[in-house]
Amino acid sequence: MNQSIIYALDFDGVICDSALETGMSAWKAASQIWDDFSSALPTIEQSAQFRQIRPIMGTGYEAILIVRLLNNGDSVDEIMADYQNKIQQVMVDSALTIDDLKKIFGETRDQWIKQDLDSWVEMNPLFPGVVEKLKRLSEAGVWYIITTKQERFVKQILLANQLELSGERIFGLDRKMSKEAILIDLVAKHTEQTICFIEDMLPTLRRMINNPQLKSVRLDFAMWGYNTAQDKIDAGTLPLELIESPFHWVGID
Repeated sequence: MNQSIIYALDFDGVICDSALETGMSAWKAASQIWDDFSSALPTIEQSAQFRQIRPIMGTGYEAILIVRLLNNGDSVDEIMADYQNKIQQVMVDSALTIDDLKKIFGETRDQWIKQDLDSWVEMNPLFPGVVEKLKRLSEAGVWYIITTKQERFVKQILLANQLELSGERIFGLDRKMSKEAILIDLVAKHTEQTICFIEDMLPTLRRMINNPQLKSVRLDFAMWGYNTAQDKIDAGTLPLELIESPFHWVGID
């Protein structure tokens, strides 16, 4: 196969607009952890607040901590101004570990899928133009997903959209590997091709820019994803390809 570019894509914020489902799953999980939680589901306003904070969230389990803060009355600005300290404090105060949070978050999603798969999929729409692009990628050859989401949820969403990708090409939270480590392995595997990684989180791309082992990787910043207005400005000053929408992915026409 003569494939000059191998695409590796983040999932949430690049392929899937999962913010609404993530917030709802987090709210369901949080209501099981804390007895004083106001409701098992967020209000429209709370969902909107969660979406505003989503760009600085690293991994899915953090959503539970975010909605706890919102339920406590913290404002979006307060949370974003001191994010790491605030979520760490919630974990300390509640004697929760990261493994605890990952477990309940995964179980909550599994239960929702078991009870009502259609509504869960509906809350995880793919961004406009993505299905067509991914089908063309599959026709072109090999491509990968690199995400902090659990792999089984990625597979469910792809399947619901009539998209097939073998499990060996989906690198999720289950692998316990950083995105950088996964890309380094892919660079070693595809020595004759250029790896192109498409990501919407600027901090992730910043780390990769400074990693000498990823010098050959083309880094594309997905401006339609979970990033802030300041992120978009800052990205313009960095050695990144800026992509305005899925319709503009370079080389996937």
